[in-house]
Amino acid sequence: CLRADNSVRKRIELENGVSSNEESIDNLDKQLSEAKITLSDSESKFEDISRKMATLESDAARGNERAEGAEQKIMDIEEELKVVGQNLQTLEVGEEKTIKREEKSQEEILDLVYKLKRSEYRGEQAEMNIQRINVRIDQVEEDLLGEKMKIKRVSDELNQTFDDMLNLGA
Repeated sequence: CLRADNSVRKRIELENGVSSNEESIDNLDKQLSEAKITLSDSESKFEDISRKMATLESDAARGNERAEGAEQKIMDIEEELKVVGQNLQTLEVGEEKTIKREEKSQEEILDLVYKLKRSEYRGEQAEMNIQRINVRIDQVEEDLLGEKMKIKRVSDELNQTFDDMLNLGA
């Protein structure tokens, strides 16, 4: 009878252990599915940010091309201004006409300087936007790495649980 009681008690202990293990497995399955969803969301966010970054890089490249074109135009206009200045000196034109032309040239120079400053400002703004995006990308990459580490921990815990179950069964 004592042997039967011990057997019944052991059977109950084993059943309780199996029940506890089943609950643990269910919890780990839930955690694993949540981790997969989190990983999927993180990867989706990373892809969105990558696309946005590619778009911004493309915009920045176009901005640079426009700025280079503007610089070339400015150099061409400056060259034209030099030629105009030389022509003004060689022409024997009335003083009044010369003064008017000089005033017009000064306005064009000021306009070009203003345009140059605006182009430089836009370039600086584009650089700051790129820096902000790079910071955000770094943050997202860190978040993604953190999520991957969480998934690895959950996976390791699940593997350990399976190993423990196999050892109990053996």
